[in-house]
Amino acid sequence: MYSDVLFYDRREAGLKLAESLSSHIGKNMLVLALPRGGVPVAHEVAKVFSLPLDVLLVRKLGVPGQEELAMGAIATGGVSLPNREVVEQLGITTGIFHEVEAREADILRQREQTYRQGRPPLNLKGRNVILVDDGLATGSTMQAAVATARNLHASSITVAAPVGSKPACKSMLESADEVVCYATPDPFISVGRWYVNFDQTTDEEVLETLSDSALMRRD
Repeated sequence: MYSDVLFYDRREAGLKLAESLSSHIGKNMLVLALPRGGVPVAHEVAKVFSLPLDVLLVRKLGVPGQEELAMGAIATGGVSLPNREVVEQLGITTGIFHEVEAREADILRQREQTYRQGRPPLNLKGRNVILVDDGLATGSTMQAAVATARNLHASSITVAAPVGSKPACKSMLESADEVVCYATPDPFISVGRWYVNFDQTTDEEVLETLSDSALMRRD
């Protein structure tokens, strides 16, 4: 039986997630956060295990008028994954999908430039990566992140989140090598439902966190 909330904020969520990840830590590992909300969570995980931290850019493609509902996601490297169930159920046309996709791709490119601060693109070849977000609702953005990591030839991929819906966490098993969801409450409702403080993470906070983590990074 779950209490009203699971975490005070993303920092606490990261510490609790680290507890669940302790048996999954191995050699040549890299923690990759999904900005923006996944960054403070991933930062705590990276600190606990003294692992390098970086970001993998992903953008949700929200349904027009229902932006919190994902009809797909895009990620670094040109990955685009539609949520076919949502697209078909809502009758989303190809034109509408591509319009949203193009708009979000512009934002993704801008943030990629902002967050990398001149650092080279991700090199995941031979790395064992842990992909971290602050929660999994549908799993659309995380699926895009996994696809990107595969395209970049990561040796293994562990998906990790403090909280997620049971269907989302289960679906990740089809694409990731390992999945660690600290909690899967039912009914799930939303990611923010399980945090006391779920304020939006800002670009400034992301940059500050990545700067703080610079000594842990080994590019």
